[in-house]
Amino acid sequence: MPRARIYRPAKNAMQSGKARTKSWVLEFEPTAGQALDPLMGWAGSGDTRQQLSMRFDSVEAAEAYARENSIAADVIDPHTPKRILKNYSDRFAFNRIR
Repeated sequence: MPRARIYRPAKNAMQSGKARTKSWVLEFEPTAGQALDPLMGWAGSGDTRQQLSMRFDSVEAAEAYARENSIAADVIDPHTPKRILKNYSDRFAFNRIR
């Protein structure tokens, strides 16, 4: 039985928006190790499932797909960043002296 993980991708550090973070991704876990090609030195594997990643609108849809296709899937809960609200004046040192 193939294993997979279902997760919600985090936002890229180089972007300010939240594009492509609302969908859920199903990715297969590797079943075979990578082998080194003696001629070119590239790392490769015969496991083609590693190249596959599917996007779903909800975690329920991803779990339903995994159930229908007999895939053992682990759901990884998304990390929600904690917002720290600060005043603009807290950035300056002269306010901390008082």
